[in-house]
Amino acid sequence: MKVNQAIRTKDGEWTFRQNEKLVKPLVLIFADRYILESDTIYIEIRELYPDGELVFGSTSGEILETNVFEGTITLTAIEFEKTKFKIVNENVADYVDIKKMGRAIADQFEKEDLCHLFVVSDGSFVNGSGLIEGLESDEEFKASITGGLCGDGARFEKTLTSYNENPKQGEVIAIGFYGSQLEVSYANYGGWTSFGPERTITKSIGNVLYEIDGKPALDLYKTYLGEKAKELPKAALLYPLTVQEHEGAESLVRTILNIDEEANSMILAGDVPVNSKVQLMMSTTGDIAQGASNAAEFAMMNRKNSPQLAILVSCVGRKLVLAQRTEEEIEEVKEVIGNQAKITGFYSYGEMAPFAGKNECQLHNQTMTLTLLSE
Repeated sequence: MKVNQAIRTKDGEWTFRQNEKLVKPLVLIFADRYILESDTIYIEIRELYPDGELVFGSTSGEILETNVFEGTITLTAIEFEKTKFKIVNENVADYVDIKKMGRAIADQFEKEDLCHLFVVSDGSFVNGSGLIEGLESDEEFKASITGGLCGDGARFEKTLTSYNENPKQGEVIAIGFYGSQLEVSYANYGGWTSFGPERTITKSIGNVLYEIDGKPALDLYKTYLGEKAKELPKAALLYPLTVQEHEGAESLVRTILNIDEEANSMILAGDVPVNSKVQLMMSTTGDIAQGASNAAEFAMMNRKNSPQLAILVSCVGRKLVLAQRTEEEIEEVKEVIGNQAKITGFYSYGEMAPFAGKNECQLHNQTMTLTLLSE
């Protein structure tokens, strides 16, 4: 595996960390949404990698090595020496059901020798848990899945993604990796703590939450936020919900992506089933940094070889809590996985990964998620 990395700063200048000639590389481009709205951005990257497979995604912060940037483009080009890959893209506007879209994406991959799927998804229109359910709905689909929902800072206006074209809204990009020579490991961890009474979801549809304990969910949430309710939906990133679908199930963290004042409801990044138990959560900078270290430890367990590339997807809510100390969680990861691994990634509106030791993917919020690759 050969890796080139580069960054284009706010003044428009490119700086390459490595500049080895690559053949038909996979090129991951993570950038601020405003930059990706440029009509010339695709042409600019295409000139750098004429035979590259270009995957774009907007972010709530760009990760390159142990640095976190805003308002930049980060680029990671990978030439695989022993691994084949295929890229499939679909747009949510072409489907009435997100699960059917996920199934349509999965159906375009040959299942034999498919070892892993990495997903870069729109973060505004896509219900992440529904997408995952669709991807895994075919019994023949056995590959592991990781990835994330693209971000837009803390603005929540729109997110952009694309494959070999100018970035646009509604796109879901899936990168399938084939072969036995690619070692993939993954993990996620949060570092958030529940507080307040445990309550029950009494009305919801998919990822839209209407009632908790028979009361309007938004009213109840605003009561807890107090003065911070004026800053919704951004303020909700500091106080996500933990959701346990049934007794004994692993709890999932759900971030509120938007609110509907008229319906008195909240739109979350993933499903929130009726009768699930919910609690508010909060965290500290120390807990979040430790959570990133824990995620890295889990991802490194049982690996045969040291990772050559680490793709990090961390939640925008973690970034808001860490503030000026955001890079600490990336440094924690680096310390665990080693200096030999190149690091790329982005801050997201949702993270995709199985729980440690399992293969079934879940949508997470407020976690650090790692995908470690080596040949």
